Amino acid sequence: MRWENLGESPSALFGTDVVSRTIDTPEFHGITFHEVRARSIVNRVPGASRMPFEWTVNPYRGCSHACVYCFARKTHSYLDLDTGLGFDSQIVVKVNAPELLRRELTGRRWRGDHIAMGTNVDCYQRAEGRYRLMPGILAALRDHANPFSILTKGTLILRDLELLRQAAAVTDIGISVSVGFLDRELWRTVEPGTPAPDRRLDVVRTLTAHGIPCGVLMAPVIPFLGDSPEQLRATVRAVAEAGAGSVTPLVLHLRPGAREWFMAWLGHHHPRLVRRYEAMYADGAYAPKWYQRRITRQVHELATEYGIGPTRPGAARRIPPTPAPAAGRAAETAAEPTQLTLL
Repeated sequence: MRWENLGESPSALFGTDVVSRTIDTPEFHGITFHEVRARSIVNRVPGASRMPFEWTVNPYRGCSHACVYCFARKTHSYLDLDTGLGFDSQIVVKVNAPELLRRELTGRRWRGDHIAMGTNVDCYQRAEGRYRLMPGILAALRDHANPFSILTKGTLILRDLELLRQAAAVTDIGISVSVGFLDRELWRTVEPGTPAPDRRLDVVRTLTAHGIPCGVLMAPVIPFLGDSPEQLRATVRAVAEAGAGSVTPLVLHLRPGAREWFMAWLGHHHPRLVRRYEAMYADGAYAPKWYQRRITRQVHELATEYGIGPTRPGAARRIPPTPAPAAGRAAETAAEPTQLTLL
């Protein structure tokens, strides 16, 4: 592992006391934790990024959720760690994240900007159950009334419900849960380390019931496996029934690192789709614009149908009966929607 070259320059990720210890533990069979002391924890997003925020906090590197499409796999190569199984099982833990964040929030140069969490790897992955970094992070943000958002697939966020309520009382917070589809067989193979989609929707339901607005990032919508009209309708309906305030679709994208791992998975589980994917992603990491627009339009139409959108606080959402699929949709000729690119 390339630790020794990371502690010398001012821009190094970790200090010269990089690795405090490396742990294999029976309760996390197959997972190795590398405990490190980070030099900084509030990271600026590169200007060329498509992300709609400027600052992030990432207490972990690598993720035991093991989503085969995860774009963050490439970051493991910066430490000479494997971007496939290594990304899923070699978890870097920034053990000083809470204390470091509290110090950086009091710095002269910090202006109280919004901080996004969970946009690289999930801050509520299984490792958080052992290390409990998020309570200290949330407490620091609460104490400085610093706005923040969290994106997660993890049900462990409910452990910190009271801290979230306290933070919401003093600053703007946003919670999004990632649910791209409901298909359990697809979930078992493509997101093997995550809670099931219905359990994630229970998180939405619980947060909303406790007065914490929660949206759903419908991500990823997986071409040819999770994008049929029936699948999209079922997912949006379930999102609405869970009480989500919004639903935002995001089509699968395949950056270097993730692309190779995903295509290997595809060849094993769905070999008939390999050529279709090679054609669809021939021009780069993103699906063609026409496809992204079509999915976004369909999801937006369904969201409107099921009453998801700006509503008065406490207003009930109408969940209409599931209609028969329409043969054709005049909306195909409507103004083209845009797709959010977040992950």
